[in-house]
Amino acid sequence: MTPPADTVTPATPPGAAEAFGARLPLAVAYVGLLAEVATVRGLIGPREVPRLWERHVLSSAAVAAVIPDHAAVLDVGSGAGLPGIPLALARPDLNLTLAEPLLRRATFLDEACRALHLTSVRVVRARAEQLPRRSTDVVTARAVAPLPRLLTWTLPLLRPGGLLVAIKGRTAQDELTAAEADLQRLRAASWAVREIPVPGSTDTTRAVLVVAGR
Repeated sequence: MTPPADTVTPATPPGAAEAFGARLPLAVAYVGLLAEVATVRGLIGPREVPRLWERHVLSSAAVAAVIPDHAAVLDVGSGAGLPGIPLALARPDLNLTLAEPLLRRATFLDEACRALHLTSVRVVRARAEQLPRRSTDVVTARAVAPLPRLLTWTLPLLRPGGLLVAIKGRTAQDELTAAEADLQRLRAASWAVREIPVPGSTDTTRAVLVVAGR
């Protein structure tokens, strides 16, 4: 993955060391890939480059706080690797699978994992509904689909008692309210909106957390 010569990687904020610890150099390298290769390939909008750390990478890494130790995590619609790759960097104990149906995105994910030496992270080119049911402990999703549709795709993938972490931003509570009938139909055990602190920032990552029924 050769970056273009005329791109500028944003400076590393203080919170990055808190989020990634000894793996901070790999996180810096990942931000460089997003700013350079992913932007050129149209996976990241050019206007997002100055705020890659805060809005994308650190906000994704924040959800590591709600994921159990040594969990099998499936990141659906992984795109450029958000939140999956920041999670893999922040939590090397996790068993990560990045699922992405589009070829150009899946290709970037393969290349990024190789460049970052994430040998334990698996990339699968597939839609959520093509994946094995009841096969994972945690499903993560960011900007994939409205919550009712996302629930239909993802809750069947979770083992009993498993956790869906859907990063939703300002729409989280409205989407959760609109999805209550779907949650009951899919026999979810519990659901809530959670404000998760972003490392080194006063910002939070707003996510819908849904526990699958047993």
